[in-house]
Amino acid sequence: MARHRGAPRVVAARGELIVERDPDRPSGRLLRQAGMEASYVDLADPRHLEFDYLRWMRIVLGAARARRVLHVGGAGCALARALAAADPDGRQEVCELDAEVLELARRHLGLRRARGLHVREADGRAYVARLPDASFQAVVIDAFLGARIPRALVTVEALRDVRRVAPLAIVNVVDDRAGGVLGAIAAGLREAYPRMWAVSSRGANTVLVGAVAALHLDRIAARAAADRSPARVTGHRALAQLSAGAPAPRDPER
Repeated sequence: MARHRGAPRVVAARGELIVERDPDRPSGRLLRQAGMEASYVDLADPRHLEFDYLRWMRIVLGAARARRVLHVGGAGCALARALAAADPDGRQEVCELDAEVLELARRHLGLRRARGLHVREADGRAYVARLPDASFQAVVIDAFLGARIPRALVTVEALRDVRRVAPLAIVNVVDDRAGGVLGAIAAGLREAYPRMWAVSSRGANTVLVGAVAALHLDRIAARAAADRSPARVTGHRALAQLSAGAPAPRDPER
């Protein structure tokens, strides 16, 4: 995501966590973790989503009319904050495991108490396991260790538990040109949800979606194509072919 034409200014640093000010957007703050871009927020405009894949997620959630959303992985909580700002009567709940990330977000990324937004330090999978059936309308999985999604969040068993909690699952997969990670997670989604599809653009993250009910994919595709970083929708059949030979990740046997 080539955004910075000038040199960014470091606002705060703690170990591998660095907060930078965007020289092209004075109210913009970028969180880097181990050199990777982890979150971007606009202190003056919580509805602004700089990362392409977050805008695509917002398109999907809007098409599904999902107002009660659980976010597994938060960092600066950009998507949850944008949704809460647009719909304060909804419910955006965030589970972020890293206490240092949350502290930096509160000190330097403008994370505050807000109507419709609830942020907790918690393990996302363990939290999902404690929830009653049909607690949310959607679960967004956007958590990483390095450049990879923690395996425990995307096993068949974990995704089936997400299905128990919400009829819609959205998973962010970092650029995976070889397709192995994408195929494996798609294989797991296929076992948990009757429908799956993806929103992506060449060289960018892929948003994988598992759904119980059919959504208006033509409408989603049109809005994704009109985004400032145009994306395309890949349907169930193409994803099923991609994941046909991929082993779906499973929990270790006990």
